[in-house]
Amino acid sequence: MSPAVRKVLDAYVPATRAGRVFALSTLLSAFGTGLFLAGAAVFFTRQAGLTPTQLGTGLALAAAFGLAALLPLGAVADRFGARATLVGALLWRALCFVGLAFVQGPVAFTVVAACQAAAQSITAPVTQALVGTLADEGDRTRMMAVIRTVRNVGFSLGALAAAPLLLADGVWLNRGVLLGNAVAFVAAAVPVARLRLAAAPRPVTVRSPLAAFGAVRDWPYVCLTALNAVLALHMTLLAVGLPLWVTHHSDVPDALVPFLVLVNTVLAIALQVPFARGVTEPRSGARALRRAGLALAVCAALLAVPAGAAPAVAIGAVILSCVALTAGELWQAAGGWELSYAYAPEDRRTTYLSLFGLGTSAQDMAGPLVVALVLGVGSAGWLALAVVFVAAALLAGPVVPLLERRPSTPAPAEAASAAPTPG
Repeated sequence: MSPAVRKVLDAYVPATRAGRVFALSTLLSAFGTGLFLAGAAVFFTRQAGLTPTQLGTGLALAAAFGLAALLPLGAVADRFGARATLVGALLWRALCFVGLAFVQGPVAFTVVAACQAAAQSITAPVTQALVGTLADEGDRTRMMAVIRTVRNVGFSLGALAAAPLLLADGVWLNRGVLLGNAVAFVAAAVPVARLRLAAAPRPVTVRSPLAAFGAVRDWPYVCLTALNAVLALHMTLLAVGLPLWVTHHSDVPDALVPFLVLVNTVLAIALQVPFARGVTEPRSGARALRRAGLALAVCAALLAVPAGAAPAVAIGAVILSCVALTAGELWQAAGGWELSYAYAPEDRRTTYLSLFGLGTSAQDMAGPLVVALVLGVGSAGWLALAVVFVAAALLAGPVVPLLERRPSTPAPAEAASAAPTPG
């Protein structure tokens, strides 16, 4: 094997067998999710008897339920362990997708979708908690980057696999998209259940899942969550801001929109691991968040250019803004992983990671409103957003000392030296 190939494998393949097994599980579940995302709206409106309004309302209510369930489920995961919780969530989601494949009517759809959303909401926190038990302290963020890369590949492959089923437009072929997702989740649960972890799980006393809401009193961690939520606005910028700005507020050809999504996807798959390299402790995590804020500020400033600019200049500015957005996305992910895990108390780690995830969910809800305001103002709105991102970058440095001064939470080094709490 050539040194170049060996270097690539060392960077993109988890170092341990357990890590490789978990990456396989991630690929399987992401493949199923890609199937679902590509074909869900078509199936539910064509075959399940839902109008677009009923579908949107049901999904919104389901998402709200998943959001409300996140912190209590985080406490449950701390009690039973990340591995057991992830296996349970995958199997529960498989069961829900079987139900969704045969559901009829808006009420039944909303109930089953809400059950699925609850299990989906806890998947990211328990994944991060489990990675923390599988990887060494200095390799934790790199492994999260590998997992995210694998997930993006799985999403893409699943979406491609769904295309011929959707083109055929038969009820059972469309239903096969959801059933295929269920099979993928069952297949993903098997390797996770067979993972061998280093230490026996330690029970955590939890008075009640509702007691997990007490984590919101940890205001330094809440500040970290809010800062990350601002930087996570790149999600809405890519999904909503860039397409609407290109199609309605500039002279850039509409055909550029799918190209921008492709650029983001390819760069995210190729560069997430390199961008996470060197993020091995809290201060490097803060530097990553600072870089994310500056990159997103560049993205927003570039988007102020297309209004009234020559077409060639506008196209170049939009493409460069997409590249800057992707850089911000990759640094935000790496910094967020490092800091959220390092400062989560060990005995309530998944609860705190769930709290951190609420920030991203808040961005999902507030982000479209922010983008709508920016688009309404025009170029000045993009420049104002750039200022917000610069402010977030400047706040990334002070967040580490703020977290380290918390009296009730061990410092990252102390938490890392303690025995892990595998599931």
